[in-house]
Amino acid sequence: MNIAAKLDMNTKMQRLLAGKTAIVTGSTSGIGLGIAKAFAEAGANVVLNGLGQAAEVERTRQELADATGVTVGYDAADLMKPEDTAGLVHRAEKALGKVDILVNNAGIQYVAAIEEFPAAKWDAILALNLSAVFHATKAAFAGMKERRFGRIINVASAHGLVASPFKSAYVAAKHGVVGLTKVAALEGAEFNVTANAICPGYVWTPLVEKQIDDQARTHMIPREQVIRDVLLAQQPNKRFATVEEMGALAVFLASDMAASITGTALPVDGGWTAH
Repeated sequence: MNIAAKLDMNTKMQRLLAGKTAIVTGSTSGIGLGIAKAFAEAGANVVLNGLGQAAEVERTRQELADATGVTVGYDAADLMKPEDTAGLVHRAEKALGKVDILVNNAGIQYVAAIEEFPAAKWDAILALNLSAVFHATKAAFAGMKERRFGRIINVASAHGLVASPFKSAYVAAKHGVVGLTKVAALEGAEFNVTANAICPGYVWTPLVEKQIDDQARTHMIPREQVIRDVLLAQQPNKRFATVEEMGALAVFLASDMAASITGTALPVDGGWTAH
């Protein structure tokens, strides 16, 4: 292959998602924002969704649009409400003509023993981490099947594959997401609609960084010990994944090159679930 051909291939690889439209929930920070950035850099128009100060969200949206040249929107849908979750999809379809890619990433966590777990926390975690995935998928599914193209990417967790104590609602929800992913894969298979779950271990985000500081203060141990012996105790590689890794995997799963990958739960956990 000559140099010109290689350059042309590299350009195509960099714009794998040109002409596509993606919704990424929970994308004003962390993993979701990393995936949204990767999609925009790959040429997809992106609708952001998530919490944050209005001015900061607008700054993020504008910076991403300016840096990539694609259309970047923002929808403040409350995913705890089924009708608002469906509305997110319908508004994106109306504004941008279609939704090719749906990334269900938004989630919350709470830690407590089963006998002490507040019922309201259980209901909230199941509503956002699992039910919202269903409602968004339902809203997008018919259009994807009709156009004979769709990519549903659910950000589950290593806890969608294994369990840890004190995380009953989160583990239950993430296991449910993996199951729902498989059902969507089967129902979409003949329509070129794929569904896959990404199952990260610990990913380096501002939220995780705060956890490190909090744990270090609580247990009066060095940050390095918190990282190795607490957070990464189950990850054999002893390193955090990055949001860029999550974004790169999501771009691949959303591309034509992953057309035959569906119904999978892909661990990105440094070997955690290999135990």
